[in-house]
Amino acid sequence: MKVLIVSDSHGFVEEVGKLKTRHKEEVDLFLHCGDSELPASEKVMEGYETVRGNCDYEEKYPNELVKEVNGAKIFVTHGHLYGVKSSIANLSYRAKEVGAQIACFGHSHFLGMEMLNNILFINPGSLRMPRGRMEKTYVILTIEKNKYTTEVYDFTNGKLTDLTTEFPLS
Repeated sequence: MKVLIVSDSHGFVEEVGKLKTRHKEEVDLFLHCGDSELPASEKVMEGYETVRGNCDYEEKYPNELVKEVNGAKIFVTHGHLYGVKSSIANLSYRAKEVGAQIACFGHSHFLGMEMLNNILFINPGSLRMPRGRMEKTYVILTIEKNKYTTEVYDFTNGKLTDLTTEFPLS
């Protein structure tokens, strides 16, 4: 199973739509980790499971959600309510509370993936205003029984092959 994870698109409409068009044949679930700044009624948001970020005024988006994919629980939140700019400790506690094996978040605009205490943390960076790198990134996560694989994409130039990472499961 494959999951596309994007965050912090801050008003981009065309780009969010292009992601669905580009990857609709290969991806089973589309997640938006908040700060889309788009209403839930916006056509391009159809098909995305979306949470509310600190720049979102759409009350229909929840602050967090949990999805089960191929036996793995994915916790999705924007991150501002958990102080992710200074530490992922609070996010880690919440992910454990909901029984998640994967935690997806945004807010900082910094791309990153790491396995801590048997939870894979994924921040796909920002589609509009990346920090720490030039590329406007998103992630495709592959969930298999024995491993998770993250592939990082630059919106303009495609897959950043050197950033593909496998996380074996014990």
